Amino acid sequence: MNKGIGFFERYLSVWVAMCILVGIAIGQWIPAVPETLGKWEYANVSIPIALLIWLMIYPMMLKIDFRSVRNVAKQPKGIVITCVTNWIIKPFTMFGIAWFFFFIVFKYLIPLNLADEYLAGAVLLGAAPCTAMVFVWSHLTKGNPAYTLVQVAVNDLIILIAYVPIVGFLLGIGGIQIPLMTLILSVVLFVVIPLLAGILTRISVIRNRGLDYFNNVFVNKFNSWTIIGLLLTLIILFSFQGKTILNNPLHIVLIAVPLILQTVFIFFIAYGWARAWKLPHSIAAPAGMIGSSNFFELAVAVAISLFGLESGAALATVVGVLVEVPVMLSLVRVANKTRSYFDAMSLEL
Repeated sequence: MNKGIGFFERYLSVWVAMCILVGIAIGQWIPAVPETLGKWEYANVSIPIALLIWLMIYPMMLKIDFRSVRNVAKQPKGIVITCVTNWIIKPFTMFGIAWFFFFIVFKYLIPLNLADEYLAGAVLLGAAPCTAMVFVWSHLTKGNPAYTLVQVAVNDLIILIAYVPIVGFLLGIGGIQIPLMTLILSVVLFVVIPLLAGILTRISVIRNRGLDYFNNVFVNKFNSWTIIGLLLTLIILFSFQGKTILNNPLHIVLIAVPLILQTVFIFFIAYGWARAWKLPHSIAAPAGMIGSSNFFELAVAVAISLFGLESGAALATVVGVLVEVPVMLSLVRVANKTRSYFDAMSLEL
């Protein structure tokens, strides 16, 4: 994290594209693999996928120090921007933008049943602000690392109570019926359990080996886990999605359009708001990055749990993974090139 974006993270979109090809190939030429994996599930939750998603999310939860939340009152403006943008604006603009494109602009290109599922996937992404890659984006924009940690910790706490009702409400508006208990179970499985595991591990290791060992040695042991878990999940996912993609290759591009527009739109809302409130660039840039990027690991997990591995919702969340890195890197460049607009103010938070 301190070294900026790593090799795997920098080329994440390339690895995702490769996983698409590998997964499709497995689904077409070795169909016994997805057929066998499809049998390993409990309460509509794929056990192999659940294990891989824990592999993705657990390392992120290790990095969250919730004691930092105590510092919120000392610097309230950045937190207000982050929370309002992420939870009052972002889910609803994602719903609106996705609905407009899937049901109006692309009406004759996407079948109605798939449009419903793509909308669901977009909502799942829009209601899940970033909790991991934002540390990289913050570092690349020379953001305040301590304050970024506070922003992420606050958002993780809000996810626990706000994700289920917001997703349920928006999907209900879109006429998409979901089993509420499955949604709740998904959040418990893929947020609460890894979060508790991360907290308990953090406390135990720090108590026995110290904070320096935890930050500089222990956490680094898990650096590759998230990417490996993500890529293996995508291979399995696309082994189920191959037929849909081969029949509708254009849909990848169609799904990407509203997701990219939403990402850029939300960034400029938060970033522009921070400029209007005269916040320093080290706070403004991470505030924009958290809202514009997504906790796509959670979105993928919930989409699979609610709609299945072969669903359009799962495909939409994976397209979110595909476009995330190149779009966010472009926004990092925008933030760095506009630093002078903030530095010239020389004002304190």
